[in-house]
Amino acid sequence: MTETTYTSELDTRPTGRIALLKEFWAYFSENRGAVIGLCFFVAIVIVAVFAHYIAPHLPNQQYRDAFLQPPFWQEGGSLSFPLGTDAVGRDMLSRLIYGARFSLFIGCVVVSGALVVGVVLGLCAGFFGGRIDTLIMRLMDIILAFPSLLLALVLVAILGPSLINAMIAIAIVQQPHYVRLTRAAVMGELNKDYVTAARVIGVRRMRLMFVTILPNCMAPLIVQAALSFSTAILDAAALGFLGMGAQPPTPEWGTMLADAREFILRAWWVVTLPGCAILATVLAINLMGDGLRDALDPKLKRS
Repeated sequence: MTETTYTSELDTRPTGRIALLKEFWAYFSENRGAVIGLCFFVAIVIVAVFAHYIAPHLPNQQYRDAFLQPPFWQEGGSLSFPLGTDAVGRDMLSRLIYGARFSLFIGCVVVSGALVVGVVLGLCAGFFGGRIDTLIMRLMDIILAFPSLLLALVLVAILGPSLINAMIAIAIVQQPHYVRLTRAAVMGELNKDYVTAARVIGVRRMRLMFVTILPNCMAPLIVQAALSFSTAILDAAALGFLGMGAQPPTPEWGTMLADAREFILRAWWVVTLPGCAILATVLAINLMGDGLRDALDPKLKRS
């Protein structure tokens, strides 16, 4: 009897997961903007992964006979450079495609670093309380007291201008949001029956924190991670524009904007195209984040 029951439970687990995925997609797909954002984001990921095959030219290859050549639909344009070239003859389309790689890389590294450290600190603050909670939260309050971009600029100035240091600075700036969100979620779970039962049967402290409590706190963290992804791309572009992030000739969208400032009046495409790429990517991720919030937040679900 026991073996039959155990087997039936195993058989129903995949079915339960499929049902949860269907329910998630049902709520997510109700938001058309989120679906559009997801499709655009998937397209950006594909472009970034296969940039070497999609881009018509190398991102830093210079063509001496094609300085500031306009897009193909304007007079003087050419299909060899569909979106024109920059001031040193580099193909804009190729640089935008390769720039997607850097933007996604920045978002993944920043969100992963801030999420991991923030979740650990938030778990410790919410679970242990007392002096540990006070110390961690006061430190987070100090970080939040500074304007995010200003603090990132100070950190990059101390560490030195580079893409890696910019990502470290942005991750530090974003970390308090994960700490506070995790702490609040953990404190809401501590008094629930399943946590009390786990303590009664002698579950070890680390297992109780990371295996029992943490999975029930992930929904708001996933939404925060999605929204922070777009913030990381924006902050990295801002640091690149100010010369404190990725350094030339790296085809990062913010750095491309900085290089094109002096040509804004006579070569609109060298400024407009990187700006539109940042705008479209950030908008798509924000729309996707709104859909995740609607699908994962039980308060927003309709019965």
